[in-house]
Amino acid sequence: MEAVEAIALMMGAAWASGINLYATILVLGWMGSTGQMVLPEEMAILTDPSVMFAAGVMYFVEFFADKIPGVDTGWDTIHTFIRIPAGAVMAAGAAQGLDIGPAAELTAMLLGGGLAATSHATKAGTRVLINTSPEPVSNWTASVAEDIAVVGGLWAALNHPWWFLAALVIFIALVIWLLPKIWRAIKRIARAVKRWFGDDTEQQAEVSPKEHRRDVLKELYSDAESGSKTNQ
Repeated sequence: MEAVEAIALMMGAAWASGINLYATILVLGWMGSTGQMVLPEEMAILTDPSVMFAAGVMYFVEFFADKIPGVDTGWDTIHTFIRIPAGAVMAAGAAQGLDIGPAAELTAMLLGGGLAATSHATKAGTRVLINTSPEPVSNWTASVAEDIAVVGGLWAALNHPWWFLAALVIFIALVIWLLPKIWRAIKRIARAVKRWFGDDTEQQAEVSPKEHRRDVLKELYSDAESGSKTNQ
């Protein structure tokens, strides 16, 4: 495996794992088992039928959990401890294609873990914002788009590594710009949730629960609009 192909596989597997680990395993396992690509030795286990079956079952569960507002955020929270280490391990396995010893694997593990964390944080943070949207279809749209991105990204990494690496650089630059905005929006939502379930008895005596909820939502969305105008 040439260096650029190994690097693209390494970064592609880590990036995709941060978004949907089980789809990543299925795509790589299927391509390896059908002979469409030769996986490095440490990644050959992905072609094992039992591994693919387990990944398929978990992908089926995630397919539905990922489309239910609130449930998807809980699922992402749990998978913080699964996607990031898995991305690091798969990146280290892909580094075998570089054939330059343990140092390459350790470097790949560090870079892969960081990239998996980046894509995972972007996905999870974006979902928190989407879950505050009144349109339920947006959740489904985001989930399907993520699955397509994983499959398309891995295909590009394996077939057009230079194009994939260029797109990955653009993605990282976009994330550097986007994540602070997502974090500010999440903090705003957290304040609104705290007010929603707050136990301010004096305020509850002055307004009805319905009016209180309406005021919280009004403040939430007015802050979002003012924030977007400020950023512009």
